Amino acid sequence: MGMIGGSLEAFIGAVHRRGAALDGEIELVCGAFSSNPEKSKATGEALYLDPSRVYGSFQEMILAEKALPEGERMDFVSIVTPNHVHFEAAKFALENGFHVVMDKPLTLNMEEAKALKPIVENSGLLFALTHNYTAYPMVKEARAIVKSGAIGKIRKVIVEYPQGWLSQLVEATGQKQAAWRTDPARCGAAGGVGDIGTHAENLAEYITGLKITELCADLTIFVEGRQLDDDANILLRFDNGAKGILHNSQICNGEENDLNIRVYGEFGGLKWKQMEPNTLELTNQENGSKIIRTGVGNLSKHAQAHTRQPAGHPEGYIETFANIYRNFAFALRARWGTENRSVAVGNLGGTQDDAAAYIPEIHDFPGIDDGLRGMGFINTVVKSNETENKWTKFEI
Repeated sequence: MGMIGGSLEAFIGAVHRRGAALDGEIELVCGAFSSNPEKSKATGEALYLDPSRVYGSFQEMILAEKALPEGERMDFVSIVTPNHVHFEAAKFALENGFHVVMDKPLTLNMEEAKALKPIVENSGLLFALTHNYTAYPMVKEARAIVKSGAIGKIRKVIVEYPQGWLSQLVEATGQKQAAWRTDPARCGAAGGVGDIGTHAENLAEYITGLKITELCADLTIFVEGRQLDDDANILLRFDNGAKGILHNSQICNGEENDLNIRVYGEFGGLKWKQMEPNTLELTNQENGSKIIRTGVGNLSKHAQAHTRQPAGHPEGYIETFANIYRNFAFALRARWGTENRSVAVGNLGGTQDDAAAYIPEIHDFPGIDDGLRGMGFINTVVKSNETENKWTKFEI
C-alpha cells in the first residue's frame, strides 16, 4: 500500500494505517504524506520507510512507483487527504493503473463525483470508500435480519449522529481538523452533513437496503463566525414508502461520537449504537426485546466473518477499518488467484480457509456508488435547506 496524505499531525491517516496493518495482509511501503515535502519526509522517517519511497507529491509517488518492476511497486493507494484533493489523487492513481481506497466523502463536489465514476468503471480497477461504520459485526447482523424478512416491511428509520467537538469556534485556534472541515474550499458545500451526516445516510441505507427518494432539510450554523453547517435536522422518504428522521450535529455539547440507529418494521424493530457496538437489540411488541451480542449464538455468516474478538471483548473503531481493508485485500487476491490462502480471519479470529476466499456478499466494502449517493445526499440537503419548497427529490 502507498498512502496519500496522513502526515504525523493528521488524525485519519494513522487510523487507516493501523486498520490496514491489523491482519498482516497489507504492508505500507511508500507515501506522499503531505503537500509539504519536509512533513512527508518526517512522516516517512517516523514510519521507518525506505527514504527513496517517501515522496513530495502524489504525482511523483504514482509515477515513480509505476516505473518500478511489478512485484516491487505498490499494489494500491490509500487516499486520506482533505476532500478537495480526493478527485485529482484518485483520478491520477486509477489512470496510472493503481487500485484505490479512499476516505469519505467521495469528492469536494458532485461534478467531481460524477466525473470519477466512469474513470473507476473504465479502469477495471478496485475502488473502496471507507464508510467504516457499516463494517461492525452487529451492523452486518442487522442488515442480515432485515434482509431475512424477520421484522417485515420497513416503516420507520431514525438515525442520529451527535458530536460536541465543534461547540466552540475551535477552527479559529489553529486546530487542524476543525480548520479544514469547516472550510468550504477544502470540505465542500456542507460541513457536518458532509463529515458525519453522510455516515448516517450510508448506515441507514446499508442496514435497510432502502434508498432515500426525497428529503426535507433544515441546516443551521450555531457558532458565530463558522462558514459551514454544524447542525442538521432532516426528514426522509424511502423508496418503499418508509419515513425517516436523520439528525446530525457537531455542537451537542458533551456528546462524543454517538452514532445510533433505530429501524422499525411490521413485525419488529432493531436498535444499534456505535458507542456500544457489540449489542444489537431486536424489539417486538408481543415478545419483548431480545439482546443479540457479537460472538454469541447463531449469527449470520456476514456477522461471523467480521467478528474478530471472543464474546465479551468489544469490537472497536480500528477493527472496522481493518475489516474494509481486509476485504479489499481479499478482492485483490481473488484477482491474482490467491484467494484461498489461509489467514487469520473470521469468527473469534480463527484461521478459516473458507473465510479467506473473497465472497462479495460477505466480504463486502463500500464503493463508488456509495460515494455517489453520499454526494447526492449532501447536494440534496443543501438544496432543500435553501428552498422554501422543502421536500426535495434525491438526485445524483
